[in-house]
Amino acid sequence: MIDLPVLVLNQNYEPLNICRARRAIVLLYRGKADMLENGSGFIRSANNILPLPSVIRLAYMIKRPRPERKLTRLEIFNRDQYTCQYCGKETKQLTLDHVIPRYQDGKHSWENVVSACMPCNRRKAGRTPEEAKMILIRQPNRPRGSMAFYIPYHYLQTQNEWQKYLPQ
Repeated sequence: MIDLPVLVLNQNYEPLNICRARRAIVLLYRGKADMLENGSGFIRSANNILPLPSVIRLAYMIKRPRPERKLTRLEIFNRDQYTCQYCGKETKQLTLDHVIPRYQDGKHSWENVVSACMPCNRRKAGRTPEEAKMILIRQPNRPRGSMAFYIPYHYLQTQNEWQKYLPQ
């Protein structure tokens, strides 16, 4: 129960981090954060009953640089929402696929790389989608804005109270 995830927001309600409930309780107890959502239950001590937070907001502003998003497997899977871009199957068993194969001068860029399940990737092989008679669900593109913080996809599905604090 102490290891449950807690979304940490900056003073301006921007997502900063995910910490464990134990750390969040310490921040609350020391007055460094305010609890916004109590979705996890309660923890009992010898003298008190403390609510386990699900979302907290820091009492002070954290300034940090905005890094540019890097082209990585994790970012591609996150952009495509862990969905095969050819058949629409949602799975964790994904591979990267170059829409225009690299040997045909396809670039390794946001606009040419998609996530694909293994059967679709094998079926497409080293061909373009037109040659393989496969249609992309969505055209790949660079994600909007610079995301300074990444929230793992499984948290997005299980932590419903976080949705109103996350940029869409």
